[in-house]
Amino acid sequence: MNDSPPYRIGPIQLAPGVLPRHGWSFFVAGFLSIGLMTFINVGQTYVLNEHLGVPEAEQGGISGNLVFLTEIVTLLCFLPAGILIDRIGRRSIYAIGFLMLALTYLLYPLAQSVDALFYFRAIYGLGVVAVAGALSTVLVDYPAEASRGKMVALIGVLSGLGIVFTNQGFGAMPEALIKAGYSGELAGLYTHLMVAGLCMLAAVLVMLGLRPGIPTHRDERPSVMALFKGGFAAARNPRVALAYSAAFIARGDQSVNAIFLILWGTLAGKAAGMDAGEAVKNGTLIFVIAQISALVWAPILGPLMDRIDRVSALALCMVLAAIGNLSLLLLDDPLAGHGIIFYILLGIGQISVFLGGQSLIGQEAPPESRGSVLGAFNISGAVGILLITLVGGHLFDAIDPRAPFVVVGAINILLFFACLGVRLRTGPMLARA
Repeated sequence: MNDSPPYRIGPIQLAPGVLPRHGWSFFVAGFLSIGLMTFINVGQTYVLNEHLGVPEAEQGGISGNLVFLTEIVTLLCFLPAGILIDRIGRRSIYAIGFLMLALTYLLYPLAQSVDALFYFRAIYGLGVVAVAGALSTVLVDYPAEASRGKMVALIGVLSGLGIVFTNQGFGAMPEALIKAGYSGELAGLYTHLMVAGLCMLAAVLVMLGLRPGIPTHRDERPSVMALFKGGFAAARNPRVALAYSAAFIARGDQSVNAIFLILWGTLAGKAAGMDAGEAVKNGTLIFVIAQISALVWAPILGPLMDRIDRVSALALCMVLAAIGNLSLLLLDDPLAGHGIIFYILLGIGQISVFLGGQSLIGQEAPPESRGSVLGAFNISGAVGILLITLVGGHLFDAIDPRAPFVVVGAINILLFFACLGVRLRTGPMLARA
């Protein structure tokens, strides 16, 4: 057991044994992780339009099916990955995940057919399992309990900045390269190669900067079977079960925003006469607006979650998310100037549910099986992405581009009432000092 006194990074108290350099390295990794995972949606939209020339009427369904395959992979692998995180350490799995993302981005612009994208999305799914699983586990490991909300909020802010950096920065790169004289296909290829290189740098960072090993001694590690059972057995705690439900909708909401907001804006841009590069840039911009509002809101919400019961905080988060998603029913043109109001509400709702769920599971996950519990938490998120994007993709094509957001908003309302039920059943539980 490490007896060194806890360190601080500004207002955030670190868990015993976590050094400031570990914390700073994790902050950079948090900045890169979600952005590098979500760039697939920008790149995929560009590849479907410029490289493969897929008809617009088919793109929503194809996007939903690609995500469906990815989530099948994640469903099968999140819990085994959680066990590996508990058994062999966080940073190795984290680094492998970034390398899998790099391989995806190397291959994606080389696809000669939509079928090839399905093979590449399977590789991407493995990368997401490793990166998301390690990110969630380290986020539970590193803060002291009294600073958990602040740490989660800070990672939320950094993730939002990373999404803006990767999606807006690299999302605008094809258009810039085309203006510089490159063909549309070469512009897509070079952009993807740049993102792959950044993934490789991230892999080096986590291997060199994060704390080695796992938080327990080798002789304290539970067996693989105990870890496997522990992930779902923990759901007997209603607060853990509620956190799993929050992961279901938080990941689904995040995916809907990343996929269908960009796609909606891109198709609207093409309908207005833009070329593929300009349309993707404009589609990405509205997604980025939502992310900027999320990163501004996160540091406001984070300290609040350290002061009140986290189930009560999650209930508030569900209300905010429902407002953000259902408000899009009032928006007809995604590129309209007044749309910024709706994207701000959407971003606030999305980050709120993410922060609320992550803070709750961080408080409730047992230290000896955090990787497994976080694996089950991420499996719940994968199920959310699978179901919501599969249904949403077809509703996007068949009914209305806003339909996926309405589905998410309705689930937000249902989980608000679930929060009330759990809060009444378990009573208040404030953050421990």
